[in-house]
Amino acid sequence: MSHSEILREQVSEALVIYNKTNSSILLSSFSAGLEIGFSFLLICVMTAFFIDETNSAVVWKINALVYPVGFILVVLGKSMLFTEQTSLLTLPVLNKKSKIIDLFRLWGLVLTGNIFGGILISIVAIWIGPKLGIFDIKIVEKVSEHVLHSDLTVIFVSAILAGWLMGLLSWLLTSSDSTISRILVIYIITAVIGAMGLHHSIVGNIEVFSGLIVSKNITLIDYLSFQGIAIIGNAIGGVVFVALLKYKAFAYNGNN
Repeated sequence: MSHSEILREQVSEALVIYNKTNSSILLSSFSAGLEIGFSFLLICVMTAFFIDETNSAVVWKINALVYPVGFILVVLGKSMLFTEQTSLLTLPVLNKKSKIIDLFRLWGLVLTGNIFGGILISIVAIWIGPKLGIFDIKIVEKVSEHVLHSDLTVIFVSAILAGWLMGLLSWLLTSSDSTISRILVIYIITAVIGAMGLHHSIVGNIEVFSGLIVSKNITLIDYLSFQGIAIIGNAIGGVVFVALLKYKAFAYNGNN
């Protein structure tokens, strides 16, 4: 597909979402928040399995191999994930087919569903992990504290990069025809996010909220600060580096 064909397809897909009801968007995004929790569950399982035998720095890289699983479930299942939708939903506004107030409304709905879905799966994970003997509370604490070990400036820039990659994921999926190629695209992009330790606001919501529950070292301020910075960074990455640049490249080419 050409650049213009991908852009038209993305705008058309976004306009379909703009026409959905609020309850439909909330339920879809809530489902995404739940489904992406399987990435967190697998990260905890892998950390528990390798942490005593392997250097901890290596463990976090190994976790990148399972990090994409939740994203594959969400994207192929057509649930609405904030970081995948940021650039997509911005395009009709740039194209003057939708209003910015409607964009913020949709972002708010998707974020609300994603966050509350993530909170629910976080509670389930904390309970089921020890019950099944696949990981314990200390592992949850390790994962949460690892996410928060950087200062807020680093988290902000990291979140921009993650948002940029997720925006590219949405763009690349439009040009992918088969299910296998779509799985590969999702896996490669999200594995890069995992391997680099970039901060994703929705997976991070589950990781840090879990830490808030189980760790005395993580406070409500830590959780809210992380969540706010990660959301803003992800949004900037998706809007500026994908939606705006891709749209402007098309617009300038059209003018010429």
